[in-house]
Order: sequence, then structure tokens, then C-alpha cells
Amino acid sequence: MKRVGIIVLVVIVVTFFGIFKWGVGINNRMVEKQEAVSSQWSQVENVYQRRADLIPNLVSTVKGYAEHEKETLTSVIEARAKATSVNVNADNLDQASLQKFQEAQQGLSSALSRLMVTVERYPDLKANQNFLGLQAQLEGTENRIAVERRRFNEVARDYNTYIRKFPQSIIANFQGFEKKAYFEADKGANQAPKVQF
Repeated sequence: MKRVGIIVLVVIVVTFFGIFKWGVGINNRMVEKQEAVSSQWSQVENVYQRRADLIPNLVSTVKGYAEHEKETLTSVIEARAKATSVNVNADNLDQASLQKFQEAQQGLSSALSRLMVTVERYPDLKANQNFLGLQAQLEGTENRIAVERRRFNEVARDYNTYIRKFPQSIIANFQGFEKKAYFEADKGANQAPKVQF
């Protein structure tokens, strides 16, 4: 009788230890995936910061050639200030905060587009090597932004899928792991632009 009690106790202890180890493993995997999301978010911020850092040089170069384009240059500077003032913490990547971040960055993209259209009126500026170098760096940075946003969405999807599956969802809810938001296409991006001749 005593031997049966010891066997039952050993089975209970082993079962409890197995369940505990399994739960810790799931929690640790969620932490790894959450850290991957945070790391990728840092990469997204890094490329947006690179773009913001290029803008003062670009504005200075354009200013030398296009003094009377003050309004366009001012709008770029203001949009840059707004975009760099919106900070999103990787721990709070919900749809509202990501939307606010995207809107600020879209405002900067629009201001830069207007600046590039303005540049078309200045052939000397378009031939300036400093401007051409900055323009090439800016184009490269825009490509990097697209790549890092895509990578962020992939990492966020992996994390979101993992924490929503059973039985991870139980531990995720208990430990406070929350779904991360995705970058979405800009409004109107699904419609082809109208071309008129």
C-alpha cells in the first residue's frame, strides 16, 4: 500500500513538472517572438530615421537653387518635424498607434513628393551632383522602408499567429501577450492613378 502511494506521488510530481516545463517553454517562445517583433520595429524606425536625416541636406541643397519655393521647403521641414515627433513603443504596437505613425510618415512622403515635383523646374539643380547623390540615397531609403515594413509584418504575423493558437492563447492571455498591429497600404493605394494627356 505504501509503495502504491509513492508511485502515485512520483507520477503526480513528474506530471506536474512536465506541465510546468511545457508552460515555461511556451512562455519563453512567446518572449522570443515578441523580442523579434521589437527588433524588427527598431529596424523600421531606423530606416525612417535615415530618411529624416537626409532631409535637412536635401532641403539645404534645394534652397540654394530655389529660394522662392519657401512654402514647399517649409512644408517638408514641418512634415519631418511631425514625423520624427511620433514615437511608437514596440510594446504598444496597437492599430491606433501604428496608424498615427503611418499618417505622420505619409505626410512626410507627400511633402517630399511635392518637393521633387518642384525640383523639375530647376535644370541646374537636377544636374547638381550633391542633389543627385541625395536623391539616390532617398530613393534607396524608400526601398529600404518598404523592405523593413514587409519584414515587420512577417515577424508580427508569426508572433500573432503563435499567441492565438491553442494552447498558447491561454498562456498568452494569462501573461499579457497582446496582438501586434500591421503596416497597411496607404489609403487609395488600391486604386490605379488617373493619367490624363
